[in-house]
Order: sequence, then structure tokens, then C-alpha cells
Amino acid sequence: MTSGTSVVAGAAVIAFLSLAAWMIGGLVTFSEPSVRLAAAPLPDDTVQNPAPPSTDTAAGGSPASSTPARPASSRAGGNSGLVDEGWAIEQASRTGIPLRALLGYAGAELALGAESPDCRMGWSTLAALGHLESGHGTHAGSALGLDGVARPSILGPELDGGDYDRIDDTDSGGIDGTSTTDRAVGPMQFIPSTWATWGSDGNDDGVADPQQIDDAALAAGRYLCEYGDLSDAANWHRAVFAYNHVESYVNAVADVARDYAARTSG
Repeated sequence: MTSGTSVVAGAAVIAFLSLAAWMIGGLVTFSEPSVRLAAAPLPDDTVQNPAPPSTDTAAGGSPASSTPARPASSRAGGNSGLVDEGWAIEQASRTGIPLRALLGYAGAELALGAESPDCRMGWSTLAALGHLESGHGTHAGSALGLDGVARPSILGPELDGGDYDRIDDTDSGGIDGTSTTDRAVGPMQFIPSTWATWGSDGNDDGVADPQQIDDAALAAGRYLCEYGDLSDAANWHRAVFAYNHVESYVNAVADVARDYAARTSG
């Protein structure tokens, strides 16, 4: 991701997962599935977080999903508490997205629906970004805890001009652990300078943490919403291209988002 709202060549977010299997062209238009609101905000001491569905590949080549376990308790609040429990469990099973990640994406959609209703941000777009950037917070053995924090921290390769364009250090290592160059961090892979502009507190704990999925999903949604009404295909394309300046990446996000939308019940 680039710093600020302007597109700066070479400062794209580094997607960890190979895009080779996803470089499929086609239209970027699809219908975003809707999120069901919780009947009432969740109490501060609960979060709906069953075990992630299985992502084993079935014989037909599609991810196979098991039925999630019942939710465990933890202290959590903010956007994830806006999402209806039954809806979230069902969609996690249908899509294979770990439930804690799905709560972050869906909660961000609901928050942005109130904050920026003209943006029409859809959770399946955020989920597609999270899939490509970090496998929903599972890259290199990491996992999202009940609190939504990726452990161990997800850190991209140093952007030192070798395999990737160089980005000089902007955070003195405070976010990305290195004071020589920058690198992308967290489940949504923010460059530190971009996080300095867009960092958000999506779980209402008073801290904007790029390793926390509610914070990262809300920040990513706000970044994309700068490009206008995302139900418009041209605006959607510009927004996702700004996130990572590779045309095949835009196609990949569209393909994954379209797949998630097709799997859901609305």
C-alpha cells in the first residue's frame, strides 16, 4: 500500500501469497453480500469466535469447510460486536474464512456504512484483500487470537531495493521492527507510512494496531473509500489498484471477492 491517498510508484503493499493461481482476467463487477446486524451490541466480555473452518482442499478443488464449533468467550468490543452471531458463523462455514477474520471484515463494512454510506464498502472486498495479503492472518504460522491480534506478528520482507523497490524507514522500527527500511505489516499488510495516515481503532481499545484485524480492516476500508462509491466498477478498480499497483492483483481481488459473494447466503 502506498503512503497517503496518492499513488506512488513502487510503494505497493507486498502480497505474501503467490498470485500466480489467481491471475485471472475479467470484469471486476460483482454483487457484494450484505452483513446482518446483531440484534444488540455484544457485551464487553464476549466475542463470537469459533474455531476456524477447515480449509482442506476437497476433491473438486474447492476449499472444504467444516461446521465451526460454538463460540468461545473473550473480551472484545468495537466493530466485530456489531455483527450478528448466527450470520457470521454461517458465512464462515460457507466461505472457509476464519471467523475472527470474517468478524473484522464484516464489522468494518457496518462501521463504514454508518461513517461513509456513499462509499458502499463491501466485506467481501476486504476479505479478498485479507486472503491475498496474509491468508486472513495465517501467513507463516501466524494466527488471529480471540482478541483479533496476529501472533506471531506478520512482517513482510524488508523493502531494501533487492527483490522489491526500496522504501526508506519512516517509523524508526516502531511498527515494523526495522530502522533501516520499511516493510509491510499485519494481516492487511500496511506500509508504516500508510498506517501513520490511515491507522484506525476498530475494536475500541484506544490503540490503532496494524496487527489487529478490526483495526486493520477498518483502516483498509477507509483507504479504499477515498476513491468514492465502490459499487461503481471504475471506482472499485481504482481503489484496489491504489492498494497494490499491479493489474493482476486487481483481477485476483475481484476473483476472490466474487467467489466469496457467490458462497454466501446474503
